[in-house]
Amino acid sequence: MVDVAVDDGRKVMTYEELERVFMKKPGAWLDYPFGQDAAVFKVGSKMFGFISWNADPLWMNLKCDPDDAIALREMFAAVKPGYHMNKRHWNTVTIDGTIPEPMLLDMIESSYQLVFKSLKKADRQSILGD
Repeated sequence: MVDVAVDDGRKVMTYEELERVFMKKPGAWLDYPFGQDAAVFKVGSKMFGFISWNADPLWMNLKCDPDDAIALREMFAAVKPGYHMNKRHWNTVTIDGTIPEPMLLDMIESSYQLVFKSLKKADRQSILGD
């Protein structure tokens, strides 16, 4: 896999790297309900991420606390209200190297946690093996 860099040398995460991050989450699974160009990552029956993996640059939709969603949009031009999603609870994040990788990873983790917490207790316990 080749790292892609923007003009100032910042590394841009690839689809393969992002997919590995999503799929490492407990109970995560990949679905294509909107066609092969839209990778949808779910926990239980609920989506916690969506990557338009064929887009250039890549972009993804992530669930977000409404207050955090607004703050992230103000901090980064690459964060917009969720494309074809509830704009209060979802952000669209363009993967163009302008958001530091640790922040992207935090955004994915936050999205996962928000959705995981919304699952029924029995489903959460089943995923965690409790």
